[in-house]
Parts: sequence; structure tokens; C-alpha cells
Amino acid sequence: MTMSNLQDFKALDPFFQVIAKGLDGLVDGKHFFDFFAEDAVIEYVVTIPDYPRRIEGRAALIELYRGYGDTLYLDGAGDLSVHHDREASVAVLEYAAHGKVVATGAKYENRYISVIGIKDRKIVWWRDYLDPYAVLQALAAS
Repeated sequence: MTMSNLQDFKALDPFFQVIAKGLDGLVDGKHFFDFFAEDAVIEYVVTIPDYPRRIEGRAALIELYRGYGDTLYLDGAGDLSVHHDREASVAVLEYAAHGKVVATGAKYENRYISVIGIKDRKIVWWRDYLDPYAVLQALAAS
């Protein structure tokens, strides 16, 4: 699947950049979505209520992230730590992101851990962990 309009995902640019930096040399592709195999499985192990726990396929990931900028807009991401087990083809990325809630301008900050399985230079599975309280607190701020 090719991306027709990357502007739909501009709110996530800092996230895309920190992931690209963390996976540099491990995956192929020019954009975050290009890093994924068509049939990749993405699991949100620690997440917020009403967010999917599991999605299958790159196309589903693209659609899930398409509306992100309607709720949150990231200003930056960093504090990256990369752990890679070459034998198991697994990368673990620890990172932080910050931005604001679009509706209220409330500050948003969170830390993440992404555990990523790689095969043939593509992401085949991804397990994501975040602080759900940080999301809920930012969304509840007025």
C-alpha cells in the first residue's frame, strides 16, 4: 500500500522520526508505514480504554493512525534508547513524546516501550506499551 497523503499523519511526525532513528539499519523503507510487512500484527499491550488491543495488517495501522491529529498533536519525541537482539531479530525502543491535546491545548507527555519483531528487514510484529494515565490526564484537562 502506498501512502497517498502524508499530511494526514503530520501530527505524528516526531514519533515517526524517533522510530526511524531507533530502527536505522534494521528495516527498509522511507516512511514509518513502509517499515511494516503487509501482514504485520500490532498489539497495544498497555493502552487506554476503547483503543484496539490488536490490529492486523499495515493497512489497518495506517487507518488507525490517520485520525490521530484530530485528538493529539506531537511537538517532539526523543530520549531514545535502543536495545537489539540480532539473533532473535527483536528491537526494543524506549522513547518519550510530547505535544498537546488539539481541543484544549492541554500538555501531553508520555513514555513508551515498543518491542518489535523484524524479518527480512520488515516489521512483522509490534508490541506497544505506554502510560495510560498520562493520556487520560491530558485528555481530561480543561
